[in-house]
Amino acid sequence: MKFKTSIPSNLTLFVIAVLTFSIVSGCSDQNSQDNSTGQKVILYAEFMHEVNSFSPVITTEVNFKSDHLFYGEDVPKSAIEEDKQLAGFLSAVEKSGRGRIKAVPILQAKSMSGGPVDSLFYRKIKNLIIDAVTGQERVDGIYLSLHGAMGVQGMFDPEGDLIKSLRDTLGQDVKIAVTFDLHANVTRRRAENADIIVGYHTNPHRDHFKTAFRAGDLLIRTVHGEIEPAMVVNKMKLLKGGGINVDFLPPFNKIFASMKKMEKQDDVLSVSFFPVHIWIDEPELGYSTVAITDGKKDLAQELADEISEMAWAVRDVPQPEGNSPEEAVAIAREKKVARALGTMVFCDVSDAVGTGTPGESTWILKALVENGSEMTSYIALRDEAAARDAWHSSVGDEVTLSVGGKIDTVYNRPFSYTGIVALKQETSFGKTVIVKHNGIHLILSELPMSSRTPADFRDLGLSIWKADIVVVKNLFPFRYNYLLYNRKTVNVISPGLSNTDPFALNYVNIPRPIYPLDRIESWR
Repeated sequence: MKFKTSIPSNLTLFVIAVLTFSIVSGCSDQNSQDNSTGQKVILYAEFMHEVNSFSPVITTEVNFKSDHLFYGEDVPKSAIEEDKQLAGFLSAVEKSGRGRIKAVPILQAKSMSGGPVDSLFYRKIKNLIIDAVTGQERVDGIYLSLHGAMGVQGMFDPEGDLIKSLRDTLGQDVKIAVTFDLHANVTRRRAENADIIVGYHTNPHRDHFKTAFRAGDLLIRTVHGEIEPAMVVNKMKLLKGGGINVDFLPPFNKIFASMKKMEKQDDVLSVSFFPVHIWIDEPELGYSTVAITDGKKDLAQELADEISEMAWAVRDVPQPEGNSPEEAVAIAREKKVARALGTMVFCDVSDAVGTGTPGESTWILKALVENGSEMTSYIALRDEAAARDAWHSSVGDEVTLSVGGKIDTVYNRPFSYTGIVALKQETSFGKTVIVKHNGIHLILSELPMSSRTPADFRDLGLSIWKADIVVVKNLFPFRYNYLLYNRKTVNVISPGLSNTDPFALNYVNIPRPIYPLDRIESWR
């Protein structure tokens, strides 16, 4: 399946006509001043969430507030402090805009991955964005920082819904640029209604700023008539493939290297590859490739096809093998030198909060209590009731708590845990309590904690150097965040909602046939 979009070829003439009219008319209002000076108005917003369709937990406004939720003039300060997508866009406004762009902030709304977003909150944010756009006297462009794998209660493709609503509101002349996470699920609505789609080139993701800068630069040059983007989107019948999907390791390193070479060619504006987030149960699920050229659609099609063929060619490269929780603990016990020189990292593959799971799995905790409590370990577990119960105790008190198994009752089991309350602290994850059992430091919190950076533990007074085992609940960011400390990674597989085997996921709505669930001969 191929989606094709392009910007109208008469954009340059349109811009010249508007500027000429403004100068001749001599109007003194702000809108005309923008026209006469060549300044364009671009609004920008961020609305990011990554869904796990199989999670029973609804993502609410509380989850966004615990991460980033800012409106209007509060957005730029937060954006600059975070130094990611919105900061990259604002840098493009400064460096590529050169005073020719008026950037108007709408909002920054981000949440940790989780179950579907509350539909009322989604409509609130969508209406706020639409109202901000319609409230402007003039709009030349929109920049949206989206994840690309958002889920909302009772609907498919909410990001496509948002982009389509903006297009319907603004018409065809206003240009829409969107940045997506590498694991976005690019749909027909997005392809048909966005003028520019740009994705990350790294996994683990390290180029949020650069990606938004590229998109912002293209949008600015487009609204000034300097380029005429022609975009092609290929939708692939591919759900999983290519091993671990890291940009600097085989086989994906060749794909990303090819994309960089492509972008150095004349008339090539951007090339993106989206090996999709597999925990979305939607009718258009699948890999995508996107190519944008300056007016040359045939070239864009050629590039998108080349990347699609490269991805299809490595579809059979297997995922790294994993170990059961019991095997992982046994491996850690044997690796005395590794533990002495740093720490071992257990990747909780099956309860990866970074993919949207509840974060309450007890399987690794159970294995540590039964076979590894003499080793120093840090493990986070989301359990609002247990965290509150422990909070009511004093530091030094012994408590017995039933933890986990309250949200995911299909794959998870409650576990009775006894330990000493070692610390109580209000954090961005709500009430957070460390309950210590021998060397096990169980970190109970009201909201899910992915432990993607060592700072998540250091902020609780825990030294990574002193840990034999650190349990993380994300699949990729820890691989570079823990490089200084990590002496061995163990991928731990247990029953859970983020199983990396698509055959084990309870899909209902995805398209068929699709590889690897079906044996097919082509991605098209």
